[in-house]
Amino acid sequence: MAALSIAFEAPDNYRGNAFNHSPIDLVHLARQTSGDQRLELEVLHTFARQARICMQELSSGQREQVVAIAHKLRGAAQAVGAFKVSDAAEQLEAANDDAASMARLGQAVVEAENYILKLSR
Repeated sequence: MAALSIAFEAPDNYRGNAFNHSPIDLVHLARQTSGDQRLELEVLHTFARQARICMQELSSGQREQVVAIAHKLRGAAQAVGAFKVSDAAEQLEAANDDAASMARLGQAVVEAENYILKLSR
């Protein structure tokens, strides 16, 4: 029944990745916000802003900072159900500034941001 209380449906034009998983687990988000539609939207926009700031900080950070920022982003992503972002941040955290891991994280963040924007329309 939790799925019925979700504030948003996946956008019709969203294609997702090869496994057809959305960048945000809306069922998880609904559980976190008790189905409050306004709170869901606010949380998603806050996450998108925080993710963008983290990506900017990552691009200019030193090795120790990269690990700390990736850890912070991982926790924020888990809280809202952005599990692809969380997984990519965890990989970056373990890889310690690997360029491929940074690129995967950037791609996951952009995908989540675009999805959030589509939900907001």
